[in-house]
Amino acid sequence: MDEEAAQVVRRIYALCLEGYGPTQIARLLKEEHIPVPTAYWLSNGRKPNTALPDNPCKWVSDTVAYILERKEYLGHTINFKTYKQSYKSKKKLWNPEEKQMVFENTHEAIITADVWKKVQVLRKNKRRPTRTGKTNLFSGIAYCADCGAKLYYCTSKNFETRQDHFVCSTSRKKGKEVCATHFIRAVVLEEMVLWHLQYITSFVTAYEDIFRDKMNAKHTADQKKQIALRRKQIAQAERRITELSKLFKRMYEDNVSGKLNDIRFEELSSDYETEQVDLENKLEQWQAEWTEQEQHTEDVERFISKCRKYTDLTKLTPTILNDLVNKVFVEAPDKSDGKRRQNIHISYDLVGILPQLNNPIHEEMA
Repeated sequence: MDEEAAQVVRRIYALCLEGYGPTQIARLLKEEHIPVPTAYWLSNGRKPNTALPDNPCKWVSDTVAYILERKEYLGHTINFKTYKQSYKSKKKLWNPEEKQMVFENTHEAIITADVWKKVQVLRKNKRRPTRTGKTNLFSGIAYCADCGAKLYYCTSKNFETRQDHFVCSTSRKKGKEVCATHFIRAVVLEEMVLWHLQYITSFVTAYEDIFRDKMNAKHTADQKKQIALRRKQIAQAERRITELSKLFKRMYEDNVSGKLNDIRFEELSSDYETEQVDLENKLEQWQAEWTEQEQHTEDVERFISKCRKYTDLTKLTPTILNDLVNKVFVEAPDKSDGKRRQNIHISYDLVGILPQLNNPIHEEMA
């Protein structure tokens, strides 16, 4: 690995997680006098494919966007990315992803899978600055709990920070008859999410086993036995399916040679075929259950590891929010008792919307 170049790549991904877009990242890299890839290759004796720009530190948004989408940083090799319409043509055309070949884990990864996936999600939900130039860390993350649409970030040059707010995009576009007009102030949303993150991270790190139990991903001896049993069943089914294929071949040869008459051949064929189909169906079901359980358990463990990083969480930043949260759903306010009450639901990365987690010490005291 070229560690110097890898540090630049990691910085670009980190800036994206902090909420910066390709244009903003390019400007920051230029201000920090970091050479563009072409200039860096030339300085290391490599021959680049493109001409050196007048300013060797003049980054452009397209280069940053390309780096943010490269799967090679995950440790994979990607072949057949381009093609030519004819051997006479020198022009290379990009192949669609389904025609490219991905060979995983061929070299050391620069970016983790979690970071790469999170960046791809952020790239799909682009956060464009308002006319005032202001942005908010919840843009692209806040959604209406009633209709599922995104919430618009509303601000003005005349607004104080406490006046910035989010409103349902459906009610603005299609009218309040489709979805009731409701809003939430940005500072209130940030306070609510920060409080919930603080509670969840402290709970998970203090009561890991209880959290696994709540998420049905316990690391118990019984669960390990069940997983081992399922693996054994899958291996036995695969061996039996292979044996049945060999039996079919022998039976066919015996039938052709006259050692096995047609009636007996039909009977055995029907029995073996039924057994094989039944085994293949069970094998597919067992493998799906096993894969789902393994993935769920792995996701819960990865979420616990993330929570350990934020045990002293005091301030919410775009990086922390993007690392832990996928979406925040905001309900319409309830004013039935004369006071304005508003609920939110947080969909966490890897585990989704969590079940209610009560402090076990408080439950015992109650």
